[in-house]
Amino acid sequence: MVNESPDTPPRRKLRPSRRGRLALLVGAVLVLVVAAAVLVPLLTREPTTERTRSLVIPEGWRASQVYEAVDKVLDEPSGTAEKAVATADLPLPAAAKGNPEGYLFPATYPVTSGTTPESLLRYMVDTAVKRFGADHITAGARRNGVTVYQTVTIAAIVQAEADTAPDMGKVSRVVHNRLARDMPLQMDSTLNYAMNRSTLDTTTGDTKIDSPYNSYERKGLPPTPIGNPGEQAMGAAISPTPGPWLYFVTVAPGDTRFTADYAEQQRNVAEFNRNRRSAANG
Repeated sequence: MVNESPDTPPRRKLRPSRRGRLALLVGAVLVLVVAAAVLVPLLTREPTTERTRSLVIPEGWRASQVYEAVDKVLDEPSGTAEKAVATADLPLPAAAKGNPEGYLFPATYPVTSGTTPESLLRYMVDTAVKRFGADHITAGARRNGVTVYQTVTIAAIVQAEADTAPDMGKVSRVVHNRLARDMPLQMDSTLNYAMNRSTLDTTTGDTKIDSPYNSYERKGLPPTPIGNPGEQAMGAAISPTPGPWLYFVTVAPGDTRFTADYAEQQRNVAEFNRNRRSAANG
């Protein structure tokens, strides 16, 4: 430190003049006014929250229907979601061979401004993989002598064929009984899938089409699920209702008849046809 000499005159403190003090005061006030103008709106403005939309995927919808709904909710050109499957990195089982049919889980999904077709499809498949990978599902599939993927395929048929929850277990039993006897499944739902339609009217010509989904001509399960089943259908697929049934037909709404006797099935089918003709003419 350098000490000052005793002979050095004392330093005077610099003090602003009256005019200078006034200028400083005015400047400070201006700063406060500007700050208030900026901060008050920010503090009083209500926080903005993005409105979340929802996409509902019903049980039993086919992948084509899901893709269409995704494109619509995201305002994308038709076909965008289907093309996104190739780049979405979906966590599908190896047996699916990249086809998400059966694994676009039916549920309600949130949709925001950041949602993409890839992220939405991945959410659906993630949900299905978690639900279908549960211990009771894998144990049930093993108990029935089928894989989990085959169980999803059975569940998709059950979902398409059964009118009511109680009927699901019986339809599942028919499928399992026919598989055990090496009988063709002869399910109209698989023909509808092959022909991209939904109808109760199946002709003899329909049963002759050349398709791996023609369960009249080909034995065993179709190569993929024919839709996206829900948990009830999966439950029926792993725990079919005990019974000897090999045939069923929905004669009228709420009246599905199951039998192990072919002659009885023919009588039931005849009644179904009469009801259809009556409805068409009435």
